[in-house]
Amino acid sequence: MQTRRAILVSVALVCAAIDLTHKSLSNAEFHHARTPYVTLVMAALIAALVILVPRLPSSAAAVGAGVACGGALGNLVSLLAWAKGVPDPIVVAGATRGLAFNLADVFAVSGDSLLLGVVVLLGLQRRTALREPV
Repeated sequence: MQTRRAILVSVALVCAAIDLTHKSLSNAEFHHARTPYVTLVMAALIAALVILVPRLPSSAAAVGAGVACGGALGNLVSLLAWAKGVPDPIVVAGATRGLAFNLADVFAVSGDSLLLGVVVLLGLQRRTALREPV
């Protein structure tokens, strides 16, 4: 379990560092603000993932949670570091509408997707044990 936790924390720190470096080097035209409530929820989510996911018998789950935590941590630090709010340097513009986001958003979505996929596979592999009464 300690190895999976170390994997999770290491991956999270690398992803957060990549995101924060990208935000620092990019000139973001768009920013989004977050409320203090959202800041607390992000911190609680990071703590819950670091505490709970290493209990799963899967290094892939630890990697997925690490990527997701890295995205949340990148946005959390950005929220505290930038006065205008979290910078969104990646912009996909359409004719009438556009989409602005950052690497932390990509990390959060991809990490959650990997983690969810691993949990589904673990559930399928252990479906007979899941049917037993607790």
